[in-house]
Amino acid sequence: MERVWGGRRLETMLGKRLPPSVRIGESWEIVDREEAQSVVHDGPFRGWTLHELWVERRAQIFGTGLPETRRFPLLVKILDAQERLSVQVHPPAEVAPRLRGEPKTEMWYLLDASLDSDLYAGLKRGVDRAAFERALHEGHVAEQLHSFPIKAGDAMFIPSGRVHAIGAGNLIVEVQQNSDTTYRVFDWNRLGLDGKPRELHIAESMASINFDDTEPEIVKPNGDVLVECGEFCVERWTLDKPRESAGHNFAIFSVIDGKVECGGRTFERGAFFLLTASSTDREMRPLTPDAMVLRATIPTAN
Repeated sequence: MERVWGGRRLETMLGKRLPPSVRIGESWEIVDREEAQSVVHDGPFRGWTLHELWVERRAQIFGTGLPETRRFPLLVKILDAQERLSVQVHPPAEVAPRLRGEPKTEMWYLLDASLDSDLYAGLKRGVDRAAFERALHEGHVAEQLHSFPIKAGDAMFIPSGRVHAIGAGNLIVEVQQNSDTTYRVFDWNRLGLDGKPRELHIAESMASINFDDTEPEIVKPNGDVLVECGEFCVERWTLDKPRESAGHNFAIFSVIDGKVECGGRTFERGAFFLLTASSTDREMRPLTPDAMVLRATIPTAN
């Protein structure tokens, strides 16, 4: 997807084919949206969309105890931030319906980061609604947020309601709720692809921001687990030997380094695939010494 802040690293670093001379900022890799669909490449369900599988073959492909949602609950994407993204927020579940939006909790994993890259997340202590509104009118929004210097391999959790921005120079895997609702608070006074200022959503943002969210931090892994919340669990596996994907439900894998083999197929860095609940081969086998993957799952009902 072309974005004013996008770049070309999906091509230069991950080997994806891009249209020439276009700044690509997003690639939706696992998606079930009205405007975009993942499609099965081969096998007995070749040509089926992710949505068709979710509706018609849920237990067989995804497993049991899953949420009764109309669409597949997760969206996994890559973000190439050649420039800073807007300061923005996603609405919490209790706010989204009255704003006609969708809640969106997400996590970021840094595939690559330039030397001076940073992330903005959460409000500094003492920044209440009135102080934030003053900063907004005076053009000092970024100074109200925590800024984190980051490096490749870092991760950040962004719950709904946490105001945030991705700094320039970051290449990110994002695992999120299946939502495309983003409210822009501030866009660095730049122009969009059409040469006009991009729309801001001040009223919706102010209704969505959690003004008690003052203690964000870079993720501290708990063993393999990077993030575990009500919407998803994301693990990072460093593979020095074969490892089986435990459980009986689906898992989404993102190859973040090296090369792996699963189910008779080889996957290189930048590849994304869904291991189905009915897969008989659930073993991830490293083909290079540096093989590393992210594994995303969703909580099941007790």
